[in-house]
Amino acid sequence: MRDTVSTDEAPAAVGAYSQGTVTEDLVFTAGQIALTPEGDLLDEAAIDVQTEQALENVQAVLEAADSSLADALKVTVYLDDIEDFEAMNATYETFFEGDPPARSAVAVEDLPAGVEVEIEAIAARQP
Repeated sequence: MRDTVSTDEAPAAVGAYSQGTVTEDLVFTAGQIALTPEGDLLDEAAIDVQTEQALENVQAVLEAADSSLADALKVTVYLDDIEDFEAMNATYETFFEGDPPARSAVAVEDLPAGVEVEIEAIAARQP
């Protein structure tokens, strides 16, 4: 069984996707970018600011699904410039205390709305 996640604490889905989907024990978030829940795009902001907003969005989706960043099992980070890795990582680290989840970070040619980072997560869910 699959259910969708929807929360006003993260940007609304603006296409044929859900903010997240859940099963009994897992949450899958959609990729989150530097877009505020109010709809302000932070595409001109520095990578640390964009990373922070993307992770706040991921966190909001997870919390709406009875999960959290502490329950994250795997995170994927998409960067439009791999040279931003260190700055992204410095901000990323502040969201994970203790043992961080598995992670992939990949460089891509383009991201939606001209942002520099997109982040998605798979997390355990508290049924």
